[in-house]
Amino acid sequence: MSARRSGSRDEPHARRSECAIAGVLDIVGDRWSLLIVRDLWLRGKLRFQDFASMVGQESIPTNTLAARLRLLEEAGILSREKYQDHPERFAYELTSNGSALVPVLESMAEWGVAHIPHTRGFL
Repeated sequence: MSARRSGSRDEPHARRSECAIAGVLDIVGDRWSLLIVRDLWLRGKLRFQDFASMVGQESIPTNTLAARLRLLEEAGILSREKYQDHPERFAYELTSNGSALVPVLESMAEWGVAHIPHTRGFL
């Protein structure tokens, strides 16, 4: 029997190392996850279609959106609630762990405005 290697794809929260920054990046370090957190923070509970239309300005493919929502739910960053049975449809909102990322978003926005030309705060 072989032991699971840390960082393998079959672990929902696979870690590269014990470094806290690496652990955070394993969860929200892709191109889309913090934009999803941003939209939930700014707009509250959202349905899949709401995301698809809002993050459309950043051109997130719907299959990527679905995968990121699933990852963020597994990581405890957001929760989903069924609002329709046939077909099944869900609404998403930040958990307390997800809300704890808000200061990170605020710091990133501040840094972006200060150091990246022609950027504004939250859009």
